[in-house]
Amino acid sequence: MATQASIPSRIAPLIGGVLMNVCLGTSYAWSVFVGPLESEFGWSRTQTSITFTIIIISVASWFIVAGRLQDRMNPRPIAALGGILFGMGFLLGSMTTSLPWLYIAFGAMIGAGNGFGYAITIPVISKWYPDKRGLALGIVIGGYGLAAGVWGPIAGQLIPNIGWQSTFRLYGFLFLGITLIGAWLLKNPPEGYRPPGWDPAGAQTSTVRSAVDVPTSEMLRKPTFYYLWIAYMFGSAAGLMLISQLVPFGRQVGIVAVSTIGLVAGAAGNMTGRVLSGWMSDTFGRVNTLRLMMFISAVAMPLLYMFGGNVLAFSVGVFTVYYCFGTLLSVFAATSADFYGTKFLGMNYGLLFLAWGVSALVGPPIGAAVFDAFGNYQYAFFTASAMSLIAIASMSMAKTPGQG
Repeated sequence: MATQASIPSRIAPLIGGVLMNVCLGTSYAWSVFVGPLESEFGWSRTQTSITFTIIIISVASWFIVAGRLQDRMNPRPIAALGGILFGMGFLLGSMTTSLPWLYIAFGAMIGAGNGFGYAITIPVISKWYPDKRGLALGIVIGGYGLAAGVWGPIAGQLIPNIGWQSTFRLYGFLFLGITLIGAWLLKNPPEGYRPPGWDPAGAQTSTVRSAVDVPTSEMLRKPTFYYLWIAYMFGSAAGLMLISQLVPFGRQVGIVAVSTIGLVAGAAGNMTGRVLSGWMSDTFGRVNTLRLMMFISAVAMPLLYMFGGNVLAFSVGVFTVYYCFGTLLSVFAATSADFYGTKFLGMNYGLLFLAWGVSALVGPPIGAAVFDAFGNYQYAFFTASAMSLIAIASMSMAKTPGQG
């Protein structure tokens, strides 16, 4: 059994995961490209929003495939494939002249790259950091949340000067290089690895962990998985509704520099939620942290709509909603590892993560359809609040390991 490893040996995968995700998370900056594409081709908001929905569904679908492969083989080539697909999605997306091409290149291909790349980081980091799982996953997944705040405003400045096509091409080559470096740094720890000085039996923590690795078939026979799945789906749908419509909503309520203010505030909240809530879940428990953030999201959504015309209120509201959404991505990943172990985590969390993909069929379409029907987002924001409350109810029915 491997019990000793130098500190750099597990820092390298952490850096690799951040590099990978800080590129893949650019998908959250999709709303920056909505205006230029609609202006050039005359597409409606509903038509362009389908792209984001395809990305999310593709991410979740390929996540399961990549997770299954990760459970069986070296994670590096799978992560590298994700980086290649992601970069090529931007390059091919620059050639867009029709909606089907946009849906395939920017939607399906970028989503597939996300699925293969993102799926590798979670099991790898969970295995390297059993002692600080919530925090470590929060840092790596936080890179995903940070991406929109980095690359979104840059794209907002590049597009008026060099056009959206050249921006897509530039990003494609850049992301291809960065993700391949990140993939090379990702590797599994030795079998039976424990961090130096860490004793799981004597560890002081509020988290409840399964004493065994639970196979996927057994996981699917217990109702707790389905309660977690429903909570994940409704909680994510609420956040994705705002994310997909952030820039258009900000412009409607009069936020002039929405591409910068909204995306930076959102990325800051998304990243902070993943990291800080990851740490909170290590300290106060996964389920408690998730319930709290779902409740805050339910309150924040209507307030953001009502007071979003004020720049400060808009910034705080967006930060808060993104914070709560970011919490789901990091803490549900840690919850899956705690409830079901890490041996089958790729497949187990892949199936749970599918809830995030299904949420793309709910959140973004609601936002776009409400805008097209009423010319504003009022009903969408209040519906998102209700979805967060449903998530809390479902989360409350999930049983932690040892409860049956």
